[in-house]
Amino acid sequence: MSEMKTKYIFVTGGVLSSLGKGITAASVGTLLKHTGQRVGVLKLDPYINVDPGTMSPLEHGEVFVTKDGAETDLDLGHYERFLDTSLTQNNNFTTGLVYKTVIENERKGKYLGKTIQVVPHIVNEIKERIYRAGEGKDILIVELGGTTGDIEGLPFLETIRQIKHELGRKYVMNIHVTLLPYIKAAGELKTKPTQHSVQELRRIGIAPHMLVLRAEVPVSSDIKRKIAYSCDVEEASVIVAEDAATIYKVPLNFLAQDILTPICKHLELENCIPKMDEWGILVNRILMPKNELKIAFVGKYLDLKESYKSLTEALIHCGSHLDTRVNIKWVDSEKVDEDGAQKYLNDCDGVLVAGGFGIRGIEGKIKAIQYARENKIPFLGICLGMQLAMVEFARNVLGLEDANSVEFNEETSAPIVFLIDEFIDAAGAKQIRTSTTAMGGTLRLGEYECETKEGSNLRTAYDAPIIFERHRHRYEANPKYREAFESNGMDITGESLGLIEAVEVKDHPWFLGVQFHPEFTSRLQNANPAILAFVNASQLHKNKDD
Repeated sequence: MSEMKTKYIFVTGGVLSSLGKGITAASVGTLLKHTGQRVGVLKLDPYINVDPGTMSPLEHGEVFVTKDGAETDLDLGHYERFLDTSLTQNNNFTTGLVYKTVIENERKGKYLGKTIQVVPHIVNEIKERIYRAGEGKDILIVELGGTTGDIEGLPFLETIRQIKHELGRKYVMNIHVTLLPYIKAAGELKTKPTQHSVQELRRIGIAPHMLVLRAEVPVSSDIKRKIAYSCDVEEASVIVAEDAATIYKVPLNFLAQDILTPICKHLELENCIPKMDEWGILVNRILMPKNELKIAFVGKYLDLKESYKSLTEALIHCGSHLDTRVNIKWVDSEKVDEDGAQKYLNDCDGVLVAGGFGIRGIEGKIKAIQYARENKIPFLGICLGMQLAMVEFARNVLGLEDANSVEFNEETSAPIVFLIDEFIDAAGAKQIRTSTTAMGGTLRLGEYECETKEGSNLRTAYDAPIIFERHRHRYEANPKYREAFESNGMDITGESLGLIEAVEVKDHPWFLGVQFHPEFTSRLQNANPAILAFVNASQLHKNKDD
């Protein structure tokens, strides 16, 4: 167990999912961090998958990758963006992973022949992981996914209940996020769903110390008082989370309601005055920027924008630092393939081709890249976007008509992108990959070192000879074609352990393709340099045309 000085804030949700528990947890963590506290975060996912790595983006939204290569819930992205910190595999785990560990331990005889049960074995495994995540922190904020009462979440709630007894009142605080629906026909906010949710939580043995009410309209003091009395919570601990113009305004909205006073009182924390001046300036630039521009976001998971959550948030970060509103024009790559690129890209100041898996929409992305290259529009290709930039260049400049990635055509005579048999992972271990290797856990994942070429867009953006960025992909650029690329105008400007990490077109105002995912390291207070440089180049392009 971690040292007793670590204090825990558990964030649960009621009534329905997608209420914003992650934003609530991240906002509370941000405020506490800006008071000088060492804040950690942990996401508990009740689903049975071992990790979200093989789940469809349409099923679960974006898969966020930590620096140590863990494929995690997208809420960890919110935590990193709000807290300006780098998390690890210890900051997210699922029911599937817990059961997998317990079963493996049982097979090894670690439980000395005992009958394995949810209580104590599953609960103890959850508890150990929570304490591990809290090591070295003043406060650990723990978000439990799902909704109170879900059968999958019961072992986690039992764990939270037990931790309260193990550590004592001043070391554990429970925050419950619940819905306060507005019934338009009646013109009323209804408190009954919140009351029932709290009753369910109390039935399980957990009494919330604070309620965060998600509402679409302002909430009167009378309603807050009614909820406080009916749910046995102090009135000062009933906080309203109205819909905000930007999620980054939520910590400021909470601060305006003096949320830290009851938190600090309960946990016996001394300093409750966060320094949020810089945060406030950046938020004001998001809400009221001086400039604006339009970026074409060419992708195929457009039915669910959450699939690209880190990237869209990174564009917001960059816009706030440049005092510019980045308007995203969502462009379906399949429609580009059908209708041509000009129809969708001719009014855009920059073109962004994001990552993805599978052959659908690939030819449309290649046409979009060709349009950006030939028309001198600032271009950023990420992961698959970089690989397709190389394929496009090989086809239309090098004259290799059959150029492709073996991911899409195993028989191509010009495999610009291929599957290497082995590589060294972020931990320094050798990994083996073949076309038949299982998808889960076999990607090149996590943070890798990258050497940048002097004088390149990449070096200028980062202003560093060595950078560290995160990966999530299986296929690599083929070094066999390097000489042909460089002698015809496409430079290799980033390398990692002999692998191609970045390419640029010489005769172009600003063109960059990167194998890594720069969006994973972008935060509101520290925008990612590559994406920032792309947005800045797009702004210059717009100003030139104006």
